[in-house]
Amino acid sequence: MSRAYYEDVVAPTVARRLPGLRYAAARLGSGSDVLGLDDETSQDHDFGLRLTLLTPDDQGGEVAAVLETDLPKDYRGWPTRFPTTWSPEGAVRVEVSSVADFLQFRLGVDATADLSVADWLALTGQAVLEVTAGPVFADTAGDLTAARTRLGWYPHDVWLHLLACDWAQLGEELPFIGRSGSRGDDLGSRVLAGRLVQVGMHLGFLLERCWPPYSKWFGIAFARLPRASAAAPAFRVALAADDWHEREMGLAEGLAVLGRLQGEIGLPAVEPVTVPFFDRPFQGLADISQALLSAVTDAEVRALPSGVGSAEQISGTTKLLVDGARRARVVRAAIKPSRR
Repeated sequence: MSRAYYEDVVAPTVARRLPGLRYAAARLGSGSDVLGLDDETSQDHDFGLRLTLLTPDDQGGEVAAVLETDLPKDYRGWPTRFPTTWSPEGAVRVEVSSVADFLQFRLGVDATADLSVADWLALTGQAVLEVTAGPVFADTAGDLTAARTRLGWYPHDVWLHLLACDWAQLGEELPFIGRSGSRGDDLGSRVLAGRLVQVGMHLGFLLERCWPPYSKWFGIAFARLPRASAAAPAFRVALAADDWHEREMGLAEGLAVLGRLQGEIGLPAVEPVTVPFFDRPFQGLADISQALLSAVTDAEVRALPSGVGSAEQISGTTKLLVDGARRARVVRAAIKPSRR
C-alpha cells in the first residue's frame, strides 16, 4: 500500500513541484507493517497511508509544505491525513527528515559513518529493524542504502562479545532454577526459567545474525529463525513444566541445540553445554563464554567488562530501550572502567 501510494501520488507530486530533488522514499519506523507483521487488528489505530521521505537538510521544510498542500485527501479509500496516538492532529503522515536526523532519532547514534564499539552496544534489534526492515522505494542519493548496508550486522569481535554475554547470563542463573525449586519456591523457579528462555532466544537471534524485534513480535520472529528455532520445543517444556527437574531439563536441551548451532557456524563451542553444578544436584553451564572471549582479538572489545553487553542485554526496561539517546548514555556508563 505504501509503495503504491509513493509511486502513484507522492513521487509525481515531488517530481512536479520539486524537480531534481535527491531523496530516499521508504516505509520505515516502528509500525508492524514495517516488519511485515500487520494484520486486521493493526488497522484499529495509527494505521493508514504512511511513508518516510528523507531529503537534504535544507529542503525538509519545503518538502513537508508541498506535501501538506498538494497531496489529495485520500488514496484507494484510505485517508492521507489522520490522527495518531503520538500526534492527534490530522496531518499528512509522510515523515520528512534528513537521513542523518532520521538515523539519529531511530538509533541514538550516528550511522552515516562507521560506528564505534560503544555505538554498536547502544543499538537494539528493534531500533535497527526500524531502519533496515522496511522496503525502500527510491534512493537517488544513496545515503540511506549505505547506512542500511553499514547496519547489516555487528563487527565480528563485537558479535563474539555479545554471544559471550548471553552465555554468561545463562551460566549465572541456570543453577538457581533447581536451587529455588528444591526449596519449594516453584514460582521463583518458574520466573527464572522464563527469564533464561528469553536470554536463550536472544542468543538464537545472535547466532542466526538476525536483529530481534521488541517483545510483541519476539516469539513470532524467533519461530521463523531457520535453525535456532529448533530450540523452541525444549524451551516450551521448560516454561510449561510443573516440576523443577523437568524445567531444568527443558532448558538444558534447548541450550544444547544452540550450543551445537554455535559450533556448526564455525564459532568456538563446548560439548557438553551443561555440566553438574559442583556437587549439587543441579545443572550448571560449561564455560562457553570464555571460549568465545578467547577468540576476540580487537583490543577495544577485549577491554570491555565481562558480561556487560548491549543495551537490550543490560536492561529490559521499555523506557530505556525505545530511547536511543538514553540507551547510548547508559551503555557508555556501563562499559566505562570503574575506579577503585
